[in-house]
Amino acid sequence: MARYIFITGGVVSSLGKGLASAALGALLQARGFSVRLRKLDPYLNVDPGTMSPFEHGEVFVTDDGAETDLDLGHYERFTGVPARMSDSVSSGRIYSDVLEKERRGDYLGKTIQVVPHVTNEIKEFLLVGEDEADFMLCEIGGTVGDIEGLPFFEAIRQFTHDKPRGQCIFMHLTLLPYLAASGELKTKPTQHSVKELQSIGIAPDILVCRSEHPIPDKEREKIALFCNVRKEAVIAAYDLKSIYEAPLAYHHEGLDQAVLDAFSISPAPKPDLTVWKDVVDRIHHTDGEVNIAIVGKYVQLEDAYKSIKEALTHGGMANRVRVNVEWVDAEVFDSEDPAPHLEGFHAILVPGGFGERGTEGKIKAAEFARTRKIPYLGICLGMQMAVIEAARNLADLPDAGSEEFDHESGKKRFTPVVYHLKEWVQGNEKVKRKPGDDKGGTMRLGAYNATLTEGSKVAGIYGSTAIDERHRHRYEVDTKYRKALEDKGLKFSGMSPDGRLPEIVEWADHPWFIGVQFHPELKSKPFAPHPLFADFVRAAVENSRLV
Repeated sequence: MARYIFITGGVVSSLGKGLASAALGALLQARGFSVRLRKLDPYLNVDPGTMSPFEHGEVFVTDDGAETDLDLGHYERFTGVPARMSDSVSSGRIYSDVLEKERRGDYLGKTIQVVPHVTNEIKEFLLVGEDEADFMLCEIGGTVGDIEGLPFFEAIRQFTHDKPRGQCIFMHLTLLPYLAASGELKTKPTQHSVKELQSIGIAPDILVCRSEHPIPDKEREKIALFCNVRKEAVIAAYDLKSIYEAPLAYHHEGLDQAVLDAFSISPAPKPDLTVWKDVVDRIHHTDGEVNIAIVGKYVQLEDAYKSIKEALTHGGMANRVRVNVEWVDAEVFDSEDPAPHLEGFHAILVPGGFGERGTEGKIKAAEFARTRKIPYLGICLGMQMAVIEAARNLADLPDAGSEEFDHESGKKRFTPVVYHLKEWVQGNEKVKRKPGDDKGGTMRLGAYNATLTEGSKVAGIYGSTAIDERHRHRYEVDTKYRKALEDKGLKFSGMSPDGRLPEIVEWADHPWFIGVQFHPELKSKPFAPHPLFADFVRAAVENSRLV
């Protein structure tokens, strides 16, 4: 039966609860324990799938097709434990499930209330898979005091009383602001945050305090005294040059030991931090650097491409180089020459996205990379734009485009080289979709198998002709145009097992030009870089020597 660690946040948002949870999970693994990490989000969206990247950053997709918060990406990257649909829930999902039960009559005519019906639904979510791991780390989104978060706080309060004593602890992240005028750290916001928690019946066992300055012993003692925690359980969380320093930094501050002490686990197994020492060594001891352009439409918010940025960092680790990423707005050169914006980069990456805005710029970026022999990685929409570019400029289809753009405008303007996927096979079932269906959860989501062409570049990179990767899209390249494109050199080197859906294209006469319909960034980790990103960065390194 798992021990539960509930991670909450106070004072301000964006303190790094997800990162702290992931790092703690990695430290517990280093001591020989198994872990699962979960996210409970208070927003009323059923999931982040229909939310704008500007609202909530990227959507992280699991193998079983869940669209989740980007924090689950942190969890996977730090622990290597594949996230599942049962590891993410929102208020919207909880309320939706409760209302469905009420409509079915499951509550036998009772009045439906937040307590006990909503809180019971949350507790049932927490119990799923509790026998699968030694520790269950559950992060509560938002900040203590938020109205929408109250049912979750009440649920975890009840949950700890339902469980045997000593099986659950609370870890609370707060901020220690530094006032330059007085030259001191202020502990009062942390005290008020803990008081807010205590007012709803939760007493933190561990405090993780974000600070830009060292926390003197005097302040630690003050926090411990007024927040009713042990001094050793007041953990400093300082700003780091890389997020991958977090496990070693938290271990140095004693976080993992404080957690084991709170559970009275003694003697504590010694940690093996070899993997994380190697990761940090690869970050700080590099043999050079490369400059890579990410040509996208959400570049104003880097979190919109969080997993891509991290996967490039992992590719840099694999090659012991620093990857300098520059965000290039695809709309800037929708109707002008991309050369002034893209010259000087050692590689170009065009990520996924939705809608027509910025796509002409992405098509020009693909053409620039193809004609200039610059390494190119197109992901999802980035692959589709590379195919459209080839169709327009080489395959005598000057009006090639995507049905997505016609659906958006309500006019037929393009030859649909990319079409709306109406049916596909998922497991042993056939899935059908219509363009007018609800947007949420209706895409081709989750892990699917692909078969690679023997002798192709991607087969060499993967070291196999059979792969599985995670998808998130509702439009596909039409194989009707495959022969015309392959006659011009664009090879369809990866297909779905039934041969109907293109998964990978590559230019045979290009040093490194690959487009993939899936999202390889979702499976990359610092200690296990995804092979596509590792080889993409290698190609960028080679290109940098030619520039």
